[in-house]
Amino acid sequence: MSEYVEKIINIQTGEITTRNLTAKEILEIEKGQEEASARISFSEKRENHRKSALAKLAALGLTEEEIAAL
Repeated sequence: MSEYVEKIINIQTGEITTRNLTAKEILEIEKGQEEASARISFSEKRENHRKSALAKLAALGLTEEEIAAL
């Protein structure tokens, strides 16, 4: 497991303190990272399907204007 540390800066005094995150906080961070990764993967797959569909339409002889109208 990675070490997660929070850096706290008091802007009035300039004092800098650090603390280790709790197990619950770490789980929340890791869950958020997994969700973000899943969203990125979905977006990439969707874009690949879109490009494939556009290429197939172009191969059928449709012009860029006709494809854009769909």
